[in-house]
Amino acid sequence: MAQQHEPGTFARLAAELTAMAAADHAASAGAHSPDLAEQLTWRRLTARHGERLDEAMAAHGWPTAELVGPEAARAAWLIAQHADRRADIQRRALDLLTAAVEAGRADARDLAFLHDRTLVNEGRPQRYGTQIGAVVDGAPVPWPCEQPDRVDELRAGVGIEPFAVYTAEHAPR
Repeated sequence: MAQQHEPGTFARLAAELTAMAAADHAASAGAHSPDLAEQLTWRRLTARHGERLDEAMAAHGWPTAELVGPEAARAAWLIAQHADRRADIQRRALDLLTAAVEAGRADARDLAFLHDRTLVNEGRPQRYGTQIGAVVDGAPVPWPCEQPDRVDELRAGVGIEPFAVYTAEHAPR
């Protein structure tokens, strides 16, 4: 039986998700700031957003584009990506996003990034090489990968550009 929802629920949720993503973007410099107060502000913001996403997922499942629109669905993904200090929330998001991708209702690329982020946060090797661990001599270096020789093949399978192209785009300038 399909779950019933109050009219306007998804419009409100969509607006809330997009506002959280905008706030995340505005505060993102704090994630790696040398200023501890900025780092703390970032951590509190991402924790609060993760908790709200968790409530929404408990009530509605994964916020797909058909549920909240493409911009808000992308915002939900970003919030899940940045819920690094809440492994339980990231894991729930990963499980729900996996089911949505399998049902053809979400993007496999987004799933790959969240999958890698979750693995790295659990101290395990990533699959797609999406998470950069450091920059050495100006070159981004990924966190360890399960199958480093197959990274580009695995990336192509979910619509992600080759690692060298990706890192060239994200290299410090």
